[in-house]
Amino acid sequence: MEPVDTRTAPQATLYRSNLAGLERIHEGKVRDIYRVDDKHMLIVTTDRLSAFDVVLPDPIPDKGRVLTQISNFWFARTGAIVRNHLSDIPLGEVVRKREDLALLRDRAVVVRRLTALPFEAVVRGYLIGSGWKDYCKTGRVSGVALPQGLELAERLREPIFTPSTKAAPGKHDENISMTEVNDLLGAELARKVSEASLQLYARATEYARERGIIIADTKFEFGIDEDGKLRVMDELLTPDSSRFWPADTYRPGSSPQSFDKQDVRDYLETLDWGKTAPGPRLPAVVIERTRAKYYEALHRLTGEQPE
Repeated sequence: MEPVDTRTAPQATLYRSNLAGLERIHEGKVRDIYRVDDKHMLIVTTDRLSAFDVVLPDPIPDKGRVLTQISNFWFARTGAIVRNHLSDIPLGEVVRKREDLALLRDRAVVVRRLTALPFEAVVRGYLIGSGWKDYCKTGRVSGVALPQGLELAERLREPIFTPSTKAAPGKHDENISMTEVNDLLGAELARKVSEASLQLYARATEYARERGIIIADTKFEFGIDEDGKLRVMDELLTPDSSRFWPADTYRPGSSPQSFDKQDVRDYLETLDWGKTAPGPRLPAVVIERTRAKYYEALHRLTGEQPE
């Protein structure tokens, strides 16, 4: 099934960007990255959606705008903890065509080029996902021993830093221990990443809980700038990089609903599909419910409303 053609799709939807005068250097599951110069890149967050490590043919309208606005919201509020990748170069200095500027509104940022660290910095405050699977097998998550008898989705006494590998396309990330991170980065840089990750999570969870959202876990990506300084990069505390649960319905012992693509995953589980590319088309009702979940997260966190 061919992806949506953005030349005929509503302007609110962007499946794949194609910007005049800029070299695209990477296309990820969600983001298109363009070269600006030797020190800067343009990151475009599209409306592509992946599930079970497969990019689906149907986008979620405005998803890229929501992710960008939430990330920028957190970047602005966490600079005292760790620097981020945002530059001060206006989008209009990089993208010249008026049509491209309109298409990229609220979904593109000019960032510093960083040397990315070779793992994802995951913080868990609740026992869910791969952490739950590891706990059931070993009583540990990324080498961190946890008390016996914990339930699915139970809140941990203290958040834990549980890094994971960055898997190749089509593969799954694997949890690794702090010892392995020390070996990769050296003890001093590994400590800085762990401390920054836990501080970011603590700041965000306190804020989000006041607005009815539990951030069960989240993953950060870090890089090193040309001056050797640590910076957080990519996206920050979004429904794509985190598990956001409604606080008013949370109960340990079962997997909570979340402000993300849960409706998509639930629908796909009903299909006779091998979870390999190409992915199946999504019904309109699933697309709209998913769009509404992303916007609810944006509204609760920032007060912004869908246009």
